[in-house]
Amino acid sequence: MKTLREGFTTGSCAAACALASCLWQRDGECPERVEITVPAGKKYAPEIFPLSPFRCAVVKDSGDDPDVTGGSRVWAQVEMRPENGPILFRAGEGVGTVTKPGLKLPVGEAAINPVPRQMIAEAVRSVFGPRGACVTVGIEGGVELAKKTFNPRLGVEGGLSVLGTTGVVRPMSEEALTDTIRLEMSVRREEGKKELGLVFGSQGEEALTRLGTGLACVQISNFVGFSLDAAAEMGFERVLLAGQPGKLVKVSGGSMQTHSRYGDGRRETLCAHLALMGAPAELLHKVMASVTLDGVIGDVEAAGYRGVWERLCRAARDYCQARVRGEMAVDTLMLDGQGHVLGAWKGDRS
Repeated sequence: MKTLREGFTTGSCAAACALASCLWQRDGECPERVEITVPAGKKYAPEIFPLSPFRCAVVKDSGDDPDVTGGSRVWAQVEMRPENGPILFRAGEGVGTVTKPGLKLPVGEAAINPVPRQMIAEAVRSVFGPRGACVTVGIEGGVELAKKTFNPRLGVEGGLSVLGTTGVVRPMSEEALTDTIRLEMSVRREEGKKELGLVFGSQGEEALTRLGTGLACVQISNFVGFSLDAAAEMGFERVLLAGQPGKLVKVSGGSMQTHSRYGDGRRETLCAHLALMGAPAELLHKVMASVTLDGVIGDVEAAGYRGVWERLCRAARDYCQARVRGEMAVDTLMLDGQGHVLGAWKGDRS
């Protein structure tokens, strides 16, 4: 199996640029390189390119991932305030603005996600302590690149989003990913594990750890069907498929590959189950108008239909159980963005 090289997210790039901008202001010259530690624990030490006074850029290295932003210049400029205060964020050219509710940021904010904001803030604080600042982040060519993404559909207008939860870009070659999934499952089986947690990414794994499931987890990305097949083939007796509605609701509708290029149907599936529970048209229209399912969790609960998440877990379990033809039991668990349980369903071999 070919080992693919990891890269670094736009969030990591922006944080490094912000650090360089601060050091330039403090020391009187732009540093040639800076080093930060990303949330995944890896060191990132890119070359810094000065664009204009206190505006610093790096060339994004996406590793072997076919990321649309790979090779683009990401830049940041920090404007320090004389007094102590918060760190604010502004969208520069190529970075979008949030225009619809339901994302992780309020409408009108620069599309710089929470973890990159935290990384940038830590970089600024490491140099200037509690002083207030405004950080502008841009991506050269981002306006055009955004047309190749789902950003306009999700309500991010004018450019790309600054993303990343770990700071690291893991290569998305399907063959490499499925080989990695199978290899990790094999290691767990050789360790004598009979039960396994299947999660879509690091957030799901962290949530299962906090919940005390005691399960060894394998991150399966979007490869639900492949992972179920592999687990059954290796003789696991039970797996727990856990994730947020944005992924798991697709499984509730029968999708065994949850990448957006293969389809969506999240809102339609949620609406179908709500309608079967007798939910009013007003709630159904609200779900269909939301850009993410996380954005309507509160509305669903306020309307008295929290039980829909359990229904969806059962539907996902039924599709998964059919996939493995009774060769192992499949449990399902729905989590919100903070890792809290929304619903669950315990499977069997039937």
